Amino acid sequence: MKEKGRKVIATNRRARHNYTILDTYEAGIALVGTEVKSLREGKASLVDAFATVDNGEIWLRGVHIPEFSHGTWTNHSPRRVRKLLLHKREIERLVGKSREGNQTLVPLSMYFSDGKVKVELALAKGKQDYDKRQDLARRTAEREVTREIGRRIKGMR
Repeated sequence: MKEKGRKVIATNRRARHNYTILDTYEAGIALVGTEVKSLREGKASLVDAFATVDNGEIWLRGVHIPEFSHGTWTNHSPRRVRKLLLHKREIERLVGKSREGNQTLVPLSMYFSDGKVKVELALAKGKQDYDKRQDLARRTAEREVTREIGRRIKGMR
């Protein structure tokens, strides 16, 4: 029996705050057995993670997948560099776009899709402090508007 759907393992919540997301890609990830078992326990951190392009391959760096609790001497290194699996055209497109301007590759989330571990990778541009403040002010204003609409519908005011 196959698993259906998408079970999220970890998300990088700070990525949407620190970066403007330009485009997203779904990539597979090359893992060893104990890493998958550790991920099935729901343990992973994308806090300081980023992706780099080396020799036409994309590598995920800074992801912390803790050692498997029931592992032996075959356990993996928690912060090792992991290869991302993308089609050649996607890699070429990402290389071209990342070299265009000051854009970077940031993982947004890691999840199981039909039993396979996938990473949602974003092509992103770093935000300045004033951009972050503007986004925060815009979200606060939108939240207030939706609250007020909800109050009016309920007849509170």
